[in-house]
Amino acid sequence: MKLSQDLQTFCTRIAYTFHTPELLVQALTHASMSSPTRTNNERLEFLGDRVLGLVMAEALLTADTAAAEGQLAPRFNALVRKETCADVAREYGFGEVLKLGRSEMISGGRRKEALLGDALEAVIAAIYLDRGFDAAREVILRLWGSRINAVEADARDAKTSLQEWAQGRGMAPPTYDEAAREGPDHQPIFTVRVTLADGKTETARAGSKRQAEQMAARALLARIEGPK
Repeated sequence: MKLSQDLQTFCTRIAYTFHTPELLVQALTHASMSSPTRTNNERLEFLGDRVLGLVMAEALLTADTAAAEGQLAPRFNALVRKETCADVAREYGFGEVLKLGRSEMISGGRRKEALLGDALEAVIAAIYLDRGFDAAREVILRLWGSRINAVEADARDAKTSLQEWAQGRGMAPPTYDEAAREGPDHQPIFTVRVTLADGKTETARAGSKRQAEQMAARALLARIEGPK
């Protein structure tokens, strides 16, 4: 099977050449595009999630031989969560080559966090099946790049940390309000405001409400905790 020009360009971006190109096509085919003769990427996504997890667990153990499990777990979660996978997918143009049904295309599927993250995990599985674990590890570490060494700054769940900060001072949990929603329905931008009982507040904008809440909480934590 010969890949289309856009998929050949994609392979160049991720610096990997498939021995079995059909695996890549399957990895980039969303369920909305599947048919009796076209297999979607759901099963590959399931496998890729596990391959990614093993690679990241191994990388973290290698990077910090003295870290306890309690330190490694939040770092691991930050590296494999769907938001991180989607960020990596955007960086390497996964959205441009996704094979989507008409309904998903109209609703902005090429920019959806879940679809991008799932496609990335499916491509990881495709590489694993194509040439084995070592090849998959090499590609994953290259795609994640500096995120692995910088993960400590992003490892804490900001909403949980902010709630713990408030409760530790006898305050009610912070509240989150949707201050604004802009853009078309298929590509909304949310502005979320987080407020503490003492009146301190911060806002953040993102493509999902959950991400905006985390960003707002992180910003407020940075302000109230001051320089480290």
